[in-house]
Amino acid sequence: MATLVKTTQDGRKLEVVGLAICLDGKLEAFDLMEVSAHPRCRAIWEVAPDATHMAGRVTLAAGEVEIVKQALAEAESQIMANPIAINERFRLAAMRKARDEGIE
Repeated sequence: MATLVKTTQDGRKLEVVGLAICLDGKLEAFDLMEVSAHPRCRAIWEVAPDATHMAGRVTLAAGEVEIVKQALAEAESQIMANPIAINERFRLAAMRKARDEGIE
């Protein structure tokens, strides 16, 4: 089940699907980053002054961040109750680690 967070200016949908944040149906991020901690925070605030977090390349305002956090928390609680989903979470974590280490 997907939770719509927002529609971008160019019409693409940013959604939370399980434990992933997807843009137009494609993986964008697994977590949020505070704009204040981003290396390009000033440039981001120039373009989107109300941005508090980033989901990959997409800026999010405070209300949108709450939607994402709530959807991720709900997905995580469902996963913790399902053994098949727990295995999938481990598989995704391994893929994320490989991607972070530069292994495609």
